[in-house]
Amino acid sequence: MDAVFVQLSLPPLVIGVCAAVACALPGNFLLLRRQAMLGDAVAHVVLPGLVLAFVVTGSLAAPVMIGGALGAALLSVALIEAVRRLGRIEPGAAMGAVFTTLFAIGVVLLEVTGASGVHLDVEHALMGNLESLIWFDATGWASLLDPAALAGLPPQLGRMAAVLFMVILVLWLLRRPLAVATFDEGFARATGQRPGLVGMILVALSAAAAVTAFEAVGAIIVIAMFTAPPAAARLLTGRLWTQVRLSALIAAISAILGYVLAGHGPLWFGIPHAVSAAGMIAVVAGIILAGAAAFGPHRRRSGAFVTS
Repeated sequence: MDAVFVQLSLPPLVIGVCAAVACALPGNFLLLRRQAMLGDAVAHVVLPGLVLAFVVTGSLAAPVMIGGALGAALLSVALIEAVRRLGRIEPGAAMGAVFTTLFAIGVVLLEVTGASGVHLDVEHALMGNLESLIWFDATGWASLLDPAALAGLPPQLGRMAAVLFMVILVLWLLRRPLAVATFDEGFARATGQRPGLVGMILVALSAAAAVTAFEAVGAIIVIAMFTAPPAAARLLTGRLWTQVRLSALIAAISAILGYVLAGHGPLWFGIPHAVSAAGMIAVVAGIILAGAAAFGPHRRRSGAFVTS
């Protein structure tokens, strides 16, 4: 039984937790900067990047796909900023216009290039392939100490863990300028800081997290984790860094409970088939947010955060 769990369930659980936390952490600052839809935009525009990368190179290798997706994500950020500035419209409208257009272009490219025949399909883009990330070489918990078995881990795990580490490291290094730029950009500029640069680093970090998570878990979890855990945490505390830590905890709980409920929950109601893990993880995050909105101590917050 232990061997089955380690082989079939442990890698998807760990990958799901890493993806959820990696998106939730920068999501706090996107939310506070009123850029929460940026995660949604990035998750959608990954699709045309994937298609174009395949069309140009003819390869489905992970570095090629991630490079195409990241390029599309950064392009979308630049387009959103251009539309916002040139059109003088509010950021939410600019994001909506850009990401829906680019996602539609990606869907059309799937059809006209034949890329849908090589597993670049819309369902995979939305739902990911979390359940299929199996550790075939595992024979039990002892495999965690076996270098030969560890070499057979799904490659998505290593990439997702590396991005999570990068997100934590960058946010820790930028914790003070990021907090100041988030709450008082004018003060940050007056004191010689560079809030614009800090903002671009945050956006690039968010794009890297979204692109890497997208490969394994699809757009649904990426979008949900950028918004639901930070929003729930914001309703539970008035301290910035407590919010950040709470959002990571909520994201991890959502990933674990969602994965377990997707596989076993239907059986409790006599349904013979499991449901999508990605969808259930997003549902759990939404339920936690609803609970925080109904009962959170700061659901009627007014005033500023305490940043400590």
